Amino acid sequence: MTVLALDAVSKHFGLKTLLEDVTFTLEQGEKLGVIGANGSGKTTLLRLISGQETPDSGRIMLAGNPLVAYLPQDPPFEPGQTILEAVFDDSHPRTRLLRTYEHACRDLEAAGGTDEALLDRVTELSHQLDVTGGWDLEVHATAVLDRLGITDTSQAVDVLSGGQRKRVALARALILQPDLLILDEPTNHLDADTIRWLEQVLMGFAGALLLVTHDRYFLERITASMLELENGRARRYAGRYSDYLAKKDEEAAQHAAETQRRDNLMRRELAWLRRGAKARTTKQKARVDRAEALIEAPRAAQARTVQVSAATSRLGKQVVTLKHVSKSYDEAVLVDDFSLSLTRASRIGVIGPNGAGKSTLLKLISGRLTPNAGAVEVGQTVVIGYFDQESEALDDDQRVLAYIQDVAEYVKTADGTLRSASQMLEQFLFNRKLQHSPIGVLSGGERRRLYLLRILMQAPNVLLLDEPTNDLDIPTLVALEDYLDSFAGAVVVVSHDRYFLDRTVEHLYRFEGEGRVRAYPGNYSAFEAIRQREEAAAAAEAARAREATLAAEAPPELPPAPRSTGGKLSYKERRELDELEARIEVAEARKEAIEAQLAAPGDDYEALAALSQELQQLDEQLDTDVERWAELAERA
Repeated sequence: MTVLALDAVSKHFGLKTLLEDVTFTLEQGEKLGVIGANGSGKTTLLRLISGQETPDSGRIMLAGNPLVAYLPQDPPFEPGQTILEAVFDDSHPRTRLLRTYEHACRDLEAAGGTDEALLDRVTELSHQLDVTGGWDLEVHATAVLDRLGITDTSQAVDVLSGGQRKRVALARALILQPDLLILDEPTNHLDADTIRWLEQVLMGFAGALLLVTHDRYFLERITASMLELENGRARRYAGRYSDYLAKKDEEAAQHAAETQRRDNLMRRELAWLRRGAKARTTKQKARVDRAEALIEAPRAAQARTVQVSAATSRLGKQVVTLKHVSKSYDEAVLVDDFSLSLTRASRIGVIGPNGAGKSTLLKLISGRLTPNAGAVEVGQTVVIGYFDQESEALDDDQRVLAYIQDVAEYVKTADGTLRSASQMLEQFLFNRKLQHSPIGVLSGGERRRLYLLRILMQAPNVLLLDEPTNDLDIPTLVALEDYLDSFAGAVVVVSHDRYFLDRTVEHLYRFEGEGRVRAYPGNYSAFEAIRQREEAAAAAEAARAREATLAAEAPPELPPAPRSTGGKLSYKERRELDELEARIEVAEARKEAIEAQLAAPGDDYEALAALSQELQQLDEQLDTDVERWAELAERA
């Protein structure tokens, strides 16, 4: 069943064409990823479909009046609105009823629980929730809010950080359980654990999904087809993100071959013309015409990509050293007795829950914060480039070109070429017209790209990147990753983007709360493998502890009894049941770990084959154990 259909939709902003003749459909249960460079119209497309904007031409049709939930990049809320009011949308009957019920319960609690009228009101609303099935929605809502870390729903949305506001808006979209879910960069401001949870939620989502994200692992695992926006046009590709990349690579190779054939033919025709061919015959005249047509034919436009090429300042042996550093605010300890020594080759990733102290660490390294205890030593030749989350140095009224010229009129690139500020802006896809526009007209992704260029124009030799993937498009991320591969200096990355961490870091530090920091060798996938092994070991240890406790509490063992076929369990069968439960729990934890490893990208085929064989054996043993457990449990 078709949920959404676009027919020849176009949208213009002034002289700029964002979308031109866009046509596609979305079926129930279909999950479509929207990809394209910053400024290609991805957010505009989502706003058109959600009804936030209207097209200049064409039609957008929603079949059967479906329930639509839209998560924008920067969610708007009404002034003074509480989290409860924001989450339980007043425009939908079931969430409106839950919202009314929650308000009534709070009023009753505030009145001491004795007000008869309020008691009657709560009772009546509770009955309505019974009749409408609203309690199921309430259970679902509670689970979503808890998983997103939203506990105090009486809090005003106005006082929340940008990341907290995004979580509230995400909770609202998921709680609605819509027919069409539209998500614009849903992983921004979410930690890796919450992103994994969201993946599971969306994998099981029964409605239609339209998704814009820079998180390539997330895109690969969730969506089953791609819609590419380029030069105002939309083109659909079947398959996951990896299938899309393979198809684009194939198209590029074909285009290169066609271009080469055209160039060879043009050279032959030009050579023939230069020999002085006389166009006396029809055949010769036709050849002259063909040669001229080849010369005048426009070449196919090449897709422009960001070119990250900036010089690096010379870096001495001493880089940055943190010695027993601590930082706290009031009673909140963010960093406690932490030591770190950066070298010229350091590639460090920093992960952990939101608010645990990751950004604080970068601010300590950069000198924006001073520690409560310990010392931060910075080498004399160190030039720090700090790419912070909020792009703090941007002034909406300043012209784009002037913003870059504040750093330098000219800069040397990595290959020694001298380029002007304007030329560097062109490498970052800011044309001459846009260079003379105020920063305030740029999209979120364009602002982040501009801010990144300013950082690199300073020729840093120590790069501090705080959530660099937020709002940057995938082509820019690919260019940045390639740049970091050859960057002649230290890199420290705070990120929840698992793909970016896998590509760029060689060592991880995980903030675990209350100032505790644990080091892990390798990239994010290596960390995941370690964590899965530890979780499986912990589950096995817990099972052994339960077995030991049961054995210690059990009465002296009786003589063996024949296996019962009915009635109550014997003592040995009771122990067998307990052992089966513990064994099944450990096996299921190991199975989940193996499935996660098999789902992760990788090309170690021998390891993957071994994991597949282990999974098959594990499934067979689980079938046997679960069947026996079911037999014993039924009799028990």
